[in-house]
Amino acid sequence: MKKIFPLDKLKKIINKYKQEGKKIVFTNGCFDILHTGHLAYLEKARKLGDILIVGLNSDSSIHKIKGPERPLNSQKDRAYALSSLFFVDYVVIFNEENPIKLISILLPDILVKGSDYKKKDILGGDIVRCNGGRVVTVKLVRGYSTTGFIKTIIERFSHE
Repeated sequence: MKKIFPLDKLKKIINKYKQEGKKIVFTNGCFDILHTGHLAYLEKARKLGDILIVGLNSDSSIHKIKGPERPLNSQKDRAYALSSLFFVDYVVIFNEENPIKLISILLPDILVKGSDYKKKDILGGDIVRCNGGRVVTVKLVRGYSTTGFIKTIIERFSHE
């Protein structure tokens, strides 16, 4: 089953699920180097509802957010990796620096971010709450971050 869709097609699919009474969960991120922290986070997010949509930052949006050295993996490769996970139902790539446009179009029932965010500061949370949804933070697995992995790799190989 195909899981990677452009926003306009995904909106139609999601509307069908909503008519069936399914709870739509949305999260977003770069997911540059998929690791245990990401997997645990996405699995917990999926358990909050019936359908999990992952908004994936495009390569160009990651350049703007994280700098010219990132991403390490292309959006095509990152989308493929995410879509291969059984607990991810759909992936949509976005070019903006934040997911507000996606959130305002998809109107998920539940917006999920990691516990490193304060609920009141989560972008798009106001849109979700105004439409009867809720914002949830999920506890992150300590010691797992893409930035941390990159730093470790650089440190290990710089000594050679």
